[in-house]
Amino acid sequence: MLIPLAHLPRPPPLTASAIFRPRAPRLLASLSLATPPPPLLAASAFASLPLRALLSESQREVEMVGESEGRPLRVGLVCGGPSPERGISLNSARSVLDHIQGEDLLVTCYYIDCGMNAYAISPAQLYSNTPSDFDFKLESLAQGFQSLFDFAQHLATNVDIVFPVIHGKFGEDGGIQELLEKANVPFVGTPSKNCLLAFDKYNASLELNAQGFLTVPNFLVEKDKLAKSKLEEWFQSINLDKENGKVVVKPTSAGSSIGVVVAYGANDAAEKAEGIISEGIDDKVIIEVFLEGGTEFTAIVVDVGTANNSEPVVLLPTEVELQSSSNIDIQEDTIFNYRRKYLPTRQVAYHTPPRFPSEVIDCIRQGVSILFRCLGLRDFARIDGWFLPTPVTSLPSAENTGKFGNTKYGAVLFTDINLMTGMEQTSFLFQQSSKVGFSHSRILRTVVQHACSRYPSLVPCSNAWTALSRKIQAAKQAEAIQKGTSKKKVFVIFGGDTSERQVSLMSGTNVWLNLQGFDDLDVTPCLLTSGNGYSSFHNQNMNGISRDVWTLPYSLVLRHTIEEVNAACIEAIDPERMELTSRLRDQVMNELGQSLSKYDWFAGFDIADKQPIKYSLQQWINHVKEAQAVVFIAVHGGIGEDGTIQSLLGSAGVPYTGPGQIASRTCMDKVATSLAVSHLASYGVHTIPKDLRATEEILKSSPDDIWNDLKAKLQTETVCVKPARDGCSTGVARLCCPKDLEVYANALERKLQRMPANCLSRAHGVIEMPVSPPESLIFEPFIETDEIIISTKSVDDSTRHLVWKGENKWLEVTVGVVGKRGEMLSLNPSITVKESGDILSLEEKFQGGTGINLTPPPSTIMSEEALQKCKSCIETLANTLGLEGFSRIDAFVNVQNGEILLIEVNTVPGMTPSTVLIHQALTEKPPIYPHKFFRTLLDLAFARAN
Repeated sequence: MLIPLAHLPRPPPLTASAIFRPRAPRLLASLSLATPPPPLLAASAFASLPLRALLSESQREVEMVGESEGRPLRVGLVCGGPSPERGISLNSARSVLDHIQGEDLLVTCYYIDCGMNAYAISPAQLYSNTPSDFDFKLESLAQGFQSLFDFAQHLATNVDIVFPVIHGKFGEDGGIQELLEKANVPFVGTPSKNCLLAFDKYNASLELNAQGFLTVPNFLVEKDKLAKSKLEEWFQSINLDKENGKVVVKPTSAGSSIGVVVAYGANDAAEKAEGIISEGIDDKVIIEVFLEGGTEFTAIVVDVGTANNSEPVVLLPTEVELQSSSNIDIQEDTIFNYRRKYLPTRQVAYHTPPRFPSEVIDCIRQGVSILFRCLGLRDFARIDGWFLPTPVTSLPSAENTGKFGNTKYGAVLFTDINLMTGMEQTSFLFQQSSKVGFSHSRILRTVVQHACSRYPSLVPCSNAWTALSRKIQAAKQAEAIQKGTSKKKVFVIFGGDTSERQVSLMSGTNVWLNLQGFDDLDVTPCLLTSGNGYSSFHNQNMNGISRDVWTLPYSLVLRHTIEEVNAACIEAIDPERMELTSRLRDQVMNELGQSLSKYDWFAGFDIADKQPIKYSLQQWINHVKEAQAVVFIAVHGGIGEDGTIQSLLGSAGVPYTGPGQIASRTCMDKVATSLAVSHLASYGVHTIPKDLRATEEILKSSPDDIWNDLKAKLQTETVCVKPARDGCSTGVARLCCPKDLEVYANALERKLQRMPANCLSRAHGVIEMPVSPPESLIFEPFIETDEIIISTKSVDDSTRHLVWKGENKWLEVTVGVVGKRGEMLSLNPSITVKESGDILSLEEKFQGGTGINLTPPPSTIMSEEALQKCKSCIETLANTLGLEGFSRIDAFVNVQNGEILLIEVNTVPGMTPSTVLIHQALTEKPPIYPHKFFRTLLDLAFARAN
């Protein structure tokens, strides 16, 4: 039924002076809580400086410091490129920037677009969600180069060494390496000719075979040269049925599993190979035997040798466990594809070290080391392969008997060489490095230092960098001794049991890593789980579940799913696994230590070998209280946002981030939120009519009857449905007819984890569904907004631009608010651009490399006057609701007058590396970089405690 807003309880009102207050001119100036961030060039200043002045800034800083005193190393970080992996490249570059920049290392950022144009960009641009966020603004925000030659010449005089974080074409095929070699620019990674050989999967397999390694039988398909008869002959030659023999089809020169598909029989394989070529992914395709019964693994290798003597050390390999979907209606092949590699999914789990016999692990490590040497790789790389515990008929035993990879337990085969491995926060590089004593920062800096040691011309620079690093570290230690104060303890909690739990893991990991960089903080990551783990919680009543909290060691946080972290905790305390991991860890650390200790610059290992500890939720709260710590809440939905955790912590006297119990409980209930601000219409804050119905009623009633009733009551032709108490786009869909309502109801009744794309009458992306059916649903009129399109470059126009018709006055925005209670400040709003339908997907909201946000709204769409009115309305709303710390408000804004139409309030908003809150903080003047932003939120919690 339609619920009158007056029948719902209101939160305690604030005074008018607290609600309506003049805007502070600068966010940081008004908060003044944390120490200033390292000096980075503001984006606004960046656009106005000429290229010579801009890029000689770091040169002037360097010249101010004498060689005897030490000087910072100048690193040029290059990302982007023409391949479909540009988004992953952006994510990797962002992570590298976060973990290597400092007083002793100056980073200058560069970007190469899909048209092979090079730009110098502000570091702030790396925090964009996707290259599409700023591609169309490059001409105004960045400084371009006339050609790649000019770009290389610039690098030769303005940086000491280049870190080329470009994946795929031009980044791993030797393209950028050759460009840098011709300009005599030192760089991290493998030389161009070696890249060219190793990156091409077909040529690499020929080289591996020539070097005596077991290889996977394959067949090469080149553009316009496919002979189906020869393909059929190949099927028969390796004992594969040409009608339905299972093979893998993939581009020869693409990474990130882009374009990788499974095919059955010669005809299907030929069709899929031609499809990859016609889509422009690659001109050459390789068809390989599907290694049925095998298990995939991947291993990071780090070079610790001298300039002319490669000495690779292979870290602890990772087993990639793939699982098919539990939904019998969804059939898919278990291959490690792009989605499984980069998005949170329960269909993949990682085990480091692998659950293989020790002899097999030794064989993997030995083989990777040999490959690194014989392929002429440098600094670091990642090599993938398969372990086959049972014989495969398509691997001819006679010719393979004497080849490397045969063990008494099965065969080890190496299949892919990754010259520039992904460097996102939870990537294999960091998973494996943390297992052997390296933090993100320490492994990256070790790789950069080793690369410097290979270039005689960089020896003075490297020595000066080492001297400065030691001087800075000594000063910090002396300051700590002088102050005599202990570190402030912080516990970051994430996880939970809602459909938002995977986003919570990304948020908590990002917060933890950013706060790790502060010397005065001792930060512990913590996983919130249901009392009996995650095996059966889908079928239980959430309110009746006891909850546990694991305190986590560094390496166990770096996973893709909550379920995987929980399983890793259980696995870590298993005596047999503990013994194996400890033995292998000691072995690898000894190998690393013996070689790296001869370098003056090696600062040692910085991650201790610890075990996870399990507490009940109440025991954990008592532990936090005894530690006199502050809790950073990163649990989305459920008890993280409904006031439960806030109430428990508040009762124990433990300070925490974000709004208090009452505001959290109010904002979790979308109807109660509307009630609390329904009196603000005269101030430009409006609410959307809502119809609240029990889910049980929807499941039992006629879809036609419900639909007709909704249309009459809401006065609308299309409806937006959403769970009454969920966020992050969970269960949110646009319904256009009774059939849509029936499909949605069926998804709830069948407890589907997600609704497939385009299963409703209007095109849409995948819809993530609640973990268990919600008790009630909210129906609202669907608000029509104008589509915003970012155009591609045309033949006669060298720039990309926004296309917006402006027929409707409403646009969807999301806005962060930060501050003390009654003094909340609005950040710059972001216009959300949907790529796959009418509702933003979970991926578009939180996964780096997807989704587009325009921050702040372009002046061509929204005037400065309307923008300021919008921010004023947001602040009025935030202060009326009693928000504090930080929150995110989603609304529709009238672009003509700035008034808003409230959608929802998130009291624990997403805090992933690509979250919109970071984009907004970076548009402040001066920009607030992520580590400073999260420290500001933490300091607000400290201030509340005092």
